[in-house]
Amino acid sequence: MAFKNTPRLLASACCALFLTLPAHAAVEENAALPLDDLRTFADVYNQIRVGYVEDIDDSTLLEYAIQGMLMGLDPHSVYLTKDAFQDLQDATSGEFTGLGLEVGMEDGYVKIISPIDGSPASEAGLQSGDVILKLGNAPVKGMSLQEAIELMRGPAGTSIELSIGRPGESQPFEVTLTRDVIKVASVRQRWLEPGYGYIRIAQFQSATGDDVAEALDKLMNEQDLKGLVLDLRNNPGGVLRSSVDVAGLFMDGGTVVYTEGRLPNSDHHFDAKATDTTAGAPLVVLINAGSASASEIVAGALQDHSRAVIMGTRSFGKGSVQTVLPISESRAVKLTTALYFTPNGRSIQAEGIEPDIEVERARVTAYESSRRVSEADLSGHLDNANGNSKKKAAKKPASELLARDNQLYEALTLLKGINILGMRAQPSATDTAEQGES
Repeated sequence: MAFKNTPRLLASACCALFLTLPAHAAVEENAALPLDDLRTFADVYNQIRVGYVEDIDDSTLLEYAIQGMLMGLDPHSVYLTKDAFQDLQDATSGEFTGLGLEVGMEDGYVKIISPIDGSPASEAGLQSGDVILKLGNAPVKGMSLQEAIELMRGPAGTSIELSIGRPGESQPFEVTLTRDVIKVASVRQRWLEPGYGYIRIAQFQSATGDDVAEALDKLMNEQDLKGLVLDLRNNPGGVLRSSVDVAGLFMDGGTVVYTEGRLPNSDHHFDAKATDTTAGAPLVVLINAGSASASEIVAGALQDHSRAVIMGTRSFGKGSVQTVLPISESRAVKLTTALYFTPNGRSIQAEGIEPDIEVERARVTAYESSRRVSEADLSGHLDNANGNSKKKAAKKPASELLARDNQLYEALTLLKGINILGMRAQPSATDTAEQGES
């Protein structure tokens, strides 16, 4: 009696397997192994169906089996229910309800890739690398990634307590977050100092390429651009096509990224348009452990083409491409189908992008002493030979930036140095005249 449904289950499972392969290949090459494994699966299925303490219908059990099969592949392959598929679309469009976390699965726990700017998670101080141990009273260990995400999602205004483990701290801590409508502002721009611009990309959405182009236009229409900081820290990625568009804004053509996989349509080359909109202005790209996927594509392309200095800390290392494959009107599979490579053929999967200049995020306090005395403070000092005898006031904005964001401060300092060296390398008007007379 326990095995009365085994033939029916085996038949349906075999059909699903063989439909993906030529019939003769499946029978001749893989007949023995699949049948043995499918018998084992059917035996386990029936043991659960008959002996589990609670009655679970066949449809639910098979859905659990699909979820488990995908969980065993990698942290990014998941089974998407109708609601999960809608959530995915909402996230890439830039608005959804939740806590504002980009997460992945590691060793059975949910690990934070990065908090989203301005979200409840970001405001609460959650960081890249934190591990979620509990969601409410439910331990995360043993959950699927989708189950954890569904617990974190919910109506705006509702709260949930998270138990967090943080590397370097001996004890977990609890934080209560109130769900909100997360509106991800993909791109922001401002001036750090006259001539030195700053563009922050929080997430790569469908229109991010156009948004960055618009931000560059605004900056360059206001004043000459001496240098630019492109901030990709804690950017979890997003739409691959948008990363190609963004990298192309700073390149004079060439490969941005290429992908390789087993499916015939998974091998692609993505090239930049031959238009560097900044006309080669010095560029520093900031990355950290929260920079993943599309962020790493941009950083890797600009690094390989020697177009930018990459600064910060090693990136997350997500070098895989996920494809959403519909299996019914209300179900889909998000499956890892390819790996992507930088123009020089580097795979960053589980390695990340190593910055050209490593700068750890730190709290830095500038040492200043109002008691220091200079020549200009001495009574009876001689005036400057050029007629300038006034003591110059110290610049406060730079020291304030150093205290607030030491990585951004270092990026600005590097841009200034590049600009100074560039000006000094240019021949003066006198030198040009002398060269013309010789």
